[in-house]
Amino acid sequence: MFGKIKKEKMTYGIVGLGRFGMALAHELASDGCELLVMDRDEEKVREIREFTENAFVALSLDKKTLSETGIQNCDVAVVCIGEKMDISILATLNLISFGIPRVIAKANSHEHGEVLEKLGAEVVYPERDMAIRLANRLEASRTLDFIQLSERINITKLQIFDSVIGKSVRQTNFRSKFNLNIIAIENGGNVIETVTPDYVFQKDDILYLSGSKKSLIDFNNWLEENVKFK
Repeated sequence: MFGKIKKEKMTYGIVGLGRFGMALAHELASDGCELLVMDRDEEKVREIREFTENAFVALSLDKKTLSETGIQNCDVAVVCIGEKMDISILATLNLISFGIPRVIAKANSHEHGEVLEKLGAEVVYPERDMAIRLANRLEASRTLDFIQLSERINITKLQIFDSVIGKSVRQTNFRSKFNLNIIAIENGGNVIETVTPDYVFQKDDILYLSGSKKSLIDFNNWLEENVKFK
């Protein structure tokens, strides 16, 4: 249990090993994070023990059961239960009562999320967020990827187009024309994190642009009308 471990890294507790919880556990484990996970399904718990020895079968999420796992000693706890709202709310309430520094909870609806927020949890909507991300990728058909950080801040990944190869950042001036900032450029596995106005675009550059959703869509519409892609 985490109560007996000398912690040197951030520790994460995951409650619920559905698709979201299992994917989260795999990602955190692959990054070398310390994990404590629990689910009522013994088979899922057995599967995740490949990544952490702190995996528990929990048939109940009352305070006694939760505390016996040591989850109260985690830095972050994530409730990955969305389908059963009552269990999700109970688990979230109990984790917050332990004084865990950061409690994040998955919600399947706006109403569910409102309750979780009132309890003091950070709320995530995985299905909604993936839908937004896909919709924006479809709307911006020339982009390689799209990430929404907030309502006003978005990041898009874009393959360079021929008409700007050989031109500098200053000459293309995406900031003035579209209110977009180039936050990084990738080429051949190398990433330039500080892009100066004198940088000259090269063949195979991949641009990372940040701006509002409207700015990115306007930029994509301009590409559709003015740029020929092979």
